[in-house]
Amino acid sequence: MRKVAEVKKYGKINIKLKEQMDDQKISIYKMSKYTDLKYNTIKDYYNNKALARYDSDVLAKICYTLQCDIADILEYTEEKES
Repeated sequence: MRKVAEVKKYGKINIKLKEQMDDQKISIYKMSKYTDLKYNTIKDYYNNKALARYDSDVLAKICYTLQCDIADILEYTEEKES
């Protein structure tokens, strides 16, 4: 097990909502209406610009609407040590 304090860069979470919505041809506006979430909330997740904390209720509504798994929306990438 690695401790976060031992490394400078531990990776990041990427939101892949754009790919899922584009594949299903769903606009930000339509997604907002289907999920009953604010347009700007969907827009931030779509553009991978959501705040540091992800809302589990928002993610659940997105997954339900798109009929996908959370792994289809969120991706962890580890920083390469230089």
